[in-house]
Amino acid sequence: MDIFEAIMMVCFGASWPVSIWKTIRVKNPIGKSVIFLWLVEIGYLSGIVYKLAHPDWVIALYCLNALMVGTDLFLVMKYNRMRRRGELR
Repeated sequence: MDIFEAIMMVCFGASWPVSIWKTIRVKNPIGKSVIFLWLVEIGYLSGIVYKLAHPDWVIALYCLNALMVGTDLFLVMKYNRMRRRGELR
């Protein structure tokens, strides 16, 4: 049923804004796994592809979650690159 899938997506999605905020605030992605974030992103993108073939309103939650994970992934990769270059302490 769509409502249970939606509840799952809301519960999963609730943690991403906190994760993004922490990444921005501390600018230190140590402890965050790029591989894990990529796996989660691929999972959400796969859900979006499935929902394109079987459309319903829950696709909006998949898109929102994929956007948030993508944002966190971008920030982690950016700050990792900056740390390697010595631009961050």
